[in-house]
Amino acid sequence: MTIVDEAARIEAISGYDVIACPPASELQGLVRLAAMLCGVSKAVINIIDDRFQHQVAAFGLEPAVCAREDSMCAAVLADRAPIVVTDARRDPRFRAHPFVVGEIASVRFYASSPLVTPDGAIIGTLCVFDETVRDLDPEAQRALEILAGQVIEVLELRRATRELTASNEMLTQFAGQISHDLRNPLTALVGYLELASDSPDIDLAPQAARSLAHAESAADRMAAMIADLLEYARRGSAAPHPQAVKLDELTADVIADLRVPIAASSATIAVDADIEVWADRTLLGVVMQNVVANAVKFAAAAGFQPHVEVTGTRTSSGSLIAVDDNGPGVPRELRRRVFDLMDRGNAEGVDGLGLGLATCRGILQAHGGRIAIEDSPLGGARVRITLPNPPDLP
Repeated sequence: MTIVDEAARIEAISGYDVIACPPASELQGLVRLAAMLCGVSKAVINIIDDRFQHQVAAFGLEPAVCAREDSMCAAVLADRAPIVVTDARRDPRFRAHPFVVGEIASVRFYASSPLVTPDGAIIGTLCVFDETVRDLDPEAQRALEILAGQVIEVLELRRATRELTASNEMLTQFAGQISHDLRNPLTALVGYLELASDSPDIDLAPQAARSLAHAESAADRMAAMIADLLEYARRGSAAPHPQAVKLDELTADVIADLRVPIAASSATIAVDADIEVWADRTLLGVVMQNVVANAVKFAAAAGFQPHVEVTGTRTSSGSLIAVDDNGPGVPRELRRRVFDLMDRGNAEGVDGLGLGLATCRGILQAHGGRIAIEDSPLGGARVRITLPNPPDLP
């Protein structure tokens, strides 16, 4: 089983968007079934974040929230395995626990099975308990484990449905909003470049000729990117066309296209990305260009001399791309909101429509991947991108 760090665990919880929502009928049905199969009076689905335990569905009691340090399930979260306690008063982990000694409840029998996401993150437990001492036979223990897996299946299905709906709406809106705005100035740029390079009256110095050639190449790449991106947006939920992509070469193209803002801000870019990833090259280029450009732009706007590091590593389930910067970072409360369409977080005074990160999220979701913002070891923000393995790999 993959061990997932705390930031990824919290990201997984956030992605399910189940906290502070009314209990879903599917989850309520699962806790009722768990109580019946285990022969107990109470069963709950607990989601445990960095501060609280949230009972998102419950049978035999009203769902509630308690501090993580007061949670019995949090005490065994690190075990990453089902647990059965016949009498909590005799268990050293629980005999002085507020849920056992009467401060919150008087639990005697307790059993739980971890909720493990497809990425290996444990986000909480399905637990059953009672005020009387009892045991749980092996068949009931196995049933509890199966039901815990069903809880994750329900959460995954709800998340996928919600994200697909939002992604399709976002991409359709995106295509309609920017198709002319992007195509018209690009067409003019290409036309002027062709006129300049073809004009017999212009004697270009070698350096100017090279710069003009670079500009034409960048314009061609931009034209291809826009055409592919708009076609992808019009397709809505249609899949991208992934292939093996050399991440270091793709990043080099991105840096070349961002040469002007990088030079203007005296930014430095370090790349350690000698891996192949499975992605649509054009669409991943859109993602990388947005992320690197944001790192440079927001660091410079905050008065920093931008330094950006792009790294790529292989994981058991696919690829991890990290883009770190030394800028002001993104406050924790804004890290989900900045991926919403037309939302630019707290980026006052910085040019942009708020389309970039929303587009990036839609592209990565279509690949079966994720994007999130974390704290960076450089002092600013880390954009964390995950991509799955190709279908023929484990």
